[in-house]
Amino acid sequence: MNIYEVLRQPVITEKSTYLQEQNKYVFEVALTANKVQVRQAVEKVFGVKVLSVNMVIKPGKQKRYGVKLYMTPRRKKAIVKLRSGDRIEFFEGA
Repeated sequence: MNIYEVLRQPVITEKSTYLQEQNKYVFEVALTANKVQVRQAVEKVFGVKVLSVNMVIKPGKQKRYGVKLYMTPRRKKAIVKLRSGDRIEFFEGA
C-alpha cells in the first residue's frame, strides 16, 4: 500500500481536541492499514516522531431511508501519540 493512501482524513471532534492536549492526534485510516504503516505515514507526511499508535475499528451502523435499510461502511481510526515538543500544525487551525 502506498504511504499516501494510509491516512484518509483527520478526525476533529470534541474528544480528539481534548486528546491534543496530551499530544495525541486522531486520523481515519484505510481498513487494511496496520500500525507500522500508520507510523511511517505520519512521520513522513508531517515530519514528526511517533511514539505509539493505537487502532480502533468502528463497525457500520444500520440506517433507514424511507423503507429501505442499508449499512454504513466500517471505519478504522488511529490514535497517534507524538513525542513532547512535536506538533501537527494541520490540527491547530493556522
